[in-house]
Amino acid sequence: MSVATLATAALDQWALDFDGNAERTLRSAEQAKEAGATYRVSERERWWRKRRRRSTKRADLPSPLLSFPFQLGPELELTGYGCEDHFLEPDTEAGAWTALARVLSRGASDGLLLDVGGLATHAGARYNVRVFCLNRRVLLVRPKCALADDGNYRESRYFSAWRLEREVERYRLPQVMIDLTGQTDAPFGHAILQLADAALAAEACEELFTPSPPHAALALAGVDVVTNGSGSHHQLRKLGTRLDALRAATAAGGAYVYSNQRGCDGGRLYYDGCACVIVNGELVAQGAQFALAEVDVVVADVDLGAVRAARGARASSRAQSASSSTSLPRIDVDWRLCRQERGRPREPSRPFPPRVHRVEEEIALGPACWLWDYLRRSGATGFVVPLSGGADSAAVAAIVGAMCGLVARAAAAGDAAVAADARRVARLADGDEITPSTLARNLLTTAYMASTGASGDATRARAARLASQIGATHVELAIDGVVREALKAATGAVAGCGQPRFKVSRGGE
Repeated sequence: MSVATLATAALDQWALDFDGNAERTLRSAEQAKEAGATYRVSERERWWRKRRRRSTKRADLPSPLLSFPFQLGPELELTGYGCEDHFLEPDTEAGAWTALARVLSRGASDGLLLDVGGLATHAGARYNVRVFCLNRRVLLVRPKCALADDGNYRESRYFSAWRLEREVERYRLPQVMIDLTGQTDAPFGHAILQLADAALAAEACEELFTPSPPHAALALAGVDVVTNGSGSHHQLRKLGTRLDALRAATAAGGAYVYSNQRGCDGGRLYYDGCACVIVNGELVAQGAQFALAEVDVVVADVDLGAVRAARGARASSRAQSASSSTSLPRIDVDWRLCRQERGRPREPSRPFPPRVHRVEEEIALGPACWLWDYLRRSGATGFVVPLSGGADSAAVAAIVGAMCGLVARAAAAGDAAVAADARRVARLADGDEITPSTLARNLLTTAYMASTGASGDATRARAARLASQIGATHVELAIDGVVREALKAATGAVAGCGQPRFKVSRGGE
């Protein structure tokens, strides 16, 4: 067997948070390396790791002989996806490359084939790109070929689509990358990375759903692993559609590594993560769809021999590959994706059914995750909900309650970052227990605003009961005086609207 360890991550990035985005990218690379290092290693490799841990200058040590996993990150992970018109500013692109240089200088690509999402201007056009790096070198800058321009997306406002699908040009690297890598330029275009034991190439987000997706031509060209760094927002039942497309892309043989952004990155959308690996039409690794961890790395051991066997077993695949006129450029990389180990080889990851939430769970968990991300990063100290006892306000309060439950469960599971955010935002002392009711009491205030003639005992009781079940701080306010004054002001405004408040000049007057 030719088993490759492939890692992919869902990252909770934030628009224009270059330092924070770089840190999360770095953490995902480190977690991928740790996952790859859990298997049997030689005494020399153990010595190298021990020396690396003790060193105060980790980035100065040479790369080990051990090949760590391949690591994939989401679309535009260095900038955040929701930068909107800030993408038009040169500083945003400069920030992305500076963040990448920071990631590489701290050893993220040492012994790791890294696929990072960024942006680049080439020949006067700005592109949404994937940057492949290895051992502090840029192997390829791969621009996006098909842009998302429907629904919530306006990518063509900020980026150009790469149309030269069979050409590779030379891209002049920014000075910060020249200083770090010693390279002055790197290949730019839609190309295949031809490794010593495998072929790897990328498609980007929207390209998966186009009528003629790149992965079809890549499969005919013998590409073993296709990667997709995506920025796909949550919609009801969208995960099922996404997984169906990924499984269809590899049904005739192939390995597909998918990454997605997670969280609210500063706008109205919630990105639902769920990084995964698909092999020959079957799911072998899947991350959480709704979760609060900023970095979620999933790892799969993939038998590339099984991929090639599946393709070779289909006469139609062999015939189309033999007659295909597609000739994509290849970039030779002296690197093995599959590690050579003595003794019993590692077993490939086993397939399993997709984990998909019920509709009711999606309705609660998606908005709840968005609310938490917005709350912890905005500087706000909680939410106020006018709770009328009706369906709309009750649903909003229930979603905040679901948020408190998510946060409490993540803290109880040992997520130190979530626990720290919870104590800070909810103003909890170190000894206070983080529970859903404790969080709700400090983060959610509900107000029943009673008005004579418009409010009744039934709605008042429903509002109080729901607030109690959630654990919110609940108050009742009599608003008759407010309503009376508002009506008086409105009546006066209407009555006086016919009185002119300026003099109209006519003729020579």
